[in-house]
Amino acid sequence: MVDPGAYIYDWNEKDRHGPLLREPPRFVDETIRDGLQSPSVTDPTIEQKIELLRLMDRLGIDVVNLGLPGAGKRAYDDVERLARVIVEEKLHIRPNCAARTIESDIRPIVEISQKVGLAIEVTAFIGSSPIRAYAEDWAPGHLEKLTKDAITFTVKHQLPASFVTEDTTRSHPRMLDRLFRTAIESGATRLVLCDTCGYATPDGLRNLIAFTRSLLRGMDVDDRVELDWHGHNDRGLALVLALFALEHGIDRVHGCGLGIGERVGNTSMDLLLLNLYMLGQLDLERHDLSCLVEYVEKVSSYTGVPIHAAYPLSGRDAFRTATGVHAAAVIKAEAKGDFDLADRVYSSVPARVFGRKQEIEVGHYSGKSNVIHWLKHHNVEPTDELVERIFTAAKAGNRTLEEAEILALIERRPAM
Repeated sequence: MVDPGAYIYDWNEKDRHGPLLREPPRFVDETIRDGLQSPSVTDPTIEQKIELLRLMDRLGIDVVNLGLPGAGKRAYDDVERLARVIVEEKLHIRPNCAARTIESDIRPIVEISQKVGLAIEVTAFIGSSPIRAYAEDWAPGHLEKLTKDAITFTVKHQLPASFVTEDTTRSHPRMLDRLFRTAIESGATRLVLCDTCGYATPDGLRNLIAFTRSLLRGMDVDDRVELDWHGHNDRGLALVLALFALEHGIDRVHGCGLGIGERVGNTSMDLLLLNLYMLGQLDLERHDLSCLVEYVEKVSSYTGVPIHAAYPLSGRDAFRTATGVHAAAVIKAEAKGDFDLADRVYSSVPARVFGRKQEIEVGHYSGKSNVIHWLKHHNVEPTDELVERIFTAAKAGNRTLEEAEILALIERRPAM
């Protein structure tokens, strides 16, 4: 066996000085709250939500957003049941809940916390961008009062208070300064910076974090007020920005399984974990990634959101090829008896780490080695005549052959 890394020149690490992250990354899973705000999803049953909660705990997710219990009876009941599971099963994952900055939204969280005997972090959100204020006819003083009242009410009931500014990445610094100061002076110990409309670029993220850190230092609270990053994917940058946020010292990043959520979705939690694993930033004693694909598959199944064939790690085609030159390299690596090498010769992600494997298919771009490999892996003797028959059929087509079609060719019968 050889170390595949010995044969990979890693440009990603060139000129890097010091550790990538200052602290171990921490995560907030929004799948069963913000993820369910997608207009295309089905709200899972409570039993399904409990399954997802257990998988999040195995994955080493730090916090789960249980929902918005002020939204109605079903939301309230689900949050209470999930909170009880955390207590009864002694899960390590901690809960939070979303609420508008109004007492009627926060009170149900207080009630559930007291019933269950579990501290539930309140993430009280308010729109902060000038475009939203103009549309809603909100005055700055009105937003400031809502913020003060909501955080004061939360702290009065001895729950952790996080202040969420919706659309932070399009908000004016004067408004952010005013609202952040009000929230912190009222007792908030966390600010959640939101890219609600998926507007930010890496430069915008860096500028926003620098501004917020400077404000915290000026208030002399940078040692007790932490920062979260919550990103959406409208420009396709959510995953990249979440990684940048961690590198720039954000304490926690938010995401959803399969990247589901409003419009085109949130940061993909599974791809975030995958990339941090690839970067060597996850403690595998704490993060059990063997269930990562199962987590994605169950999010898909329970919400009705299909996994695209080309979706990284969990998609059908993630480790599947019918191209002759690609397949030949994988086949030759396997012939050496080195499956770690086979995993990396035409893939950056080691399939076997996540319970998957390389798959060689047969199609119009295939070579005969594809056919031979397919037959051997299906316990069929690859005679010259059979290989030629399948190869000829594949070359005459315009796509990858399905298993039933190859079996029909083997048995010399029409495909179903």
